[in-house]
Amino acid sequence: MGGADATVDDAGEVPAALRGALVQVAADVLGAAEPSEVPQSLRAVHKFAPRRRATAGAGPLWLALQDDAFRARVARVWAQNNPELAGSLAADAEHPARPALRAAVGAWLLGTTAWRDLLPADDVDGGADAAQVQARLARAQAEAERLRSDAAAAREEARAAQDQLAALQRELRRLRSDADRARSEGRRAADDARASLDAAELARSRAEADLRQALDERRSANAERTAARAELRAARKLADVRVRLLLDTIVDAASGLRSELALPPVADLPADLVSPPTERAAVRPGSRGRSVDDPALLDELLRQPWAHLVVDGYNVSKSGFGELSLAEQRRRLVDGLAGIAARTGAEVTCCFDGQEGQAQPSGGHARGVRVLFAVGEIADDLIRRLVQAEPPGRVLVVVTSDREVVRDVETAGAWVVPSSTLVSRLQRL
Repeated sequence: MGGADATVDDAGEVPAALRGALVQVAADVLGAAEPSEVPQSLRAVHKFAPRRRATAGAGPLWLALQDDAFRARVARVWAQNNPELAGSLAADAEHPARPALRAAVGAWLLGTTAWRDLLPADDVDGGADAAQVQARLARAQAEAERLRSDAAAAREEARAAQDQLAALQRELRRLRSDADRARSEGRRAADDARASLDAAELARSRAEADLRQALDERRSANAERTAARAELRAARKLADVRVRLLLDTIVDAASGLRSELALPPVADLPADLVSPPTERAAVRPGSRGRSVDDPALLDELLRQPWAHLVVDGYNVSKSGFGELSLAEQRRRLVDGLAGIAARTGAEVTCCFDGQEGQAQPSGGHARGVRVLFAVGEIADDLIRRLVQAEPPGRVLVVVTSDREVVRDVETAGAWVVPSSTLVSRLQRL
């Protein structure tokens, strides 16, 4: 039995059939090996599918079989799988029944020179295929070299990927640091905004308190002005009574003058006028004794030259026909006011509460009635502005039952008629 070196030296003389069988055995051993036990040159072949490992990796496997360590491992696995055949080969005994090709595989792996004698005759005379075998071997070596080059390129790509991963990890740490800093700044900004909001809320509450105080002071001032005007009227009346009393004295001295003037007797004395006035029916001068609840008073006022009637729209419509929709209330009220305007010739303005974006009627008038919608304010404020815009001395009649509006427009010199009076007048049309 020869040594292993003799087998390696005879590697170029191995027929193709024996070489294919050896490569198949090596592929089976490689597939069962652990990844850590795979030689460096066969790691790419180890990843092949089992059915492709012996064909696609034939070159690298045949080259690996020239290595003593790998060949010994393959021989050990083959001996374990074929114990009887391995024993007969080791004893160099004749075994006529043993398979020639399998015995030749074992003999080659065990390093004996008897593998030539164990091959069939047609396999021994394989010298004619030597050139083809050499060509295949060259292709296998080229493929192994290409695989080594691919493995080196893969290692380079892996190192580049690791460098890129390290750079991305550094960038991730930087971004996390920036995110932490941004969150901290966001919390600080939120605290500042919350403090500013609290300060703004405090300032708004103080401003609202100041506004309420200013409105209270304004109402107090209006009340004081009304009281002062009442005192002024009382003082004027007191002066008239004094003049009248003086005139009565003169009349007592000149009865002829009394007869000619036919003055009525004195009904009030100065002391009577100093006492608080008693509640009397609201009778306007020139109303011929009519109260503000009498619809005839409204007709009398509107017949005066250049009279102007200002109507608090919804205050009148809701008191007279509130069961209707707002649109129907407006239509019915404007129709009634148009009849009054046609009968009296007075200027008529009707004010309604409006909404943002609500357009005024085209032309400003509807059948002789000016219809205005208060946008950005309430109709009460619009009525106050209309009263303030009129010149002193013009007959201005405001129809409303709102006490604050009544107080303000009366202070401005306007006549005030309750909403119920206008409703009664409209029902007579």
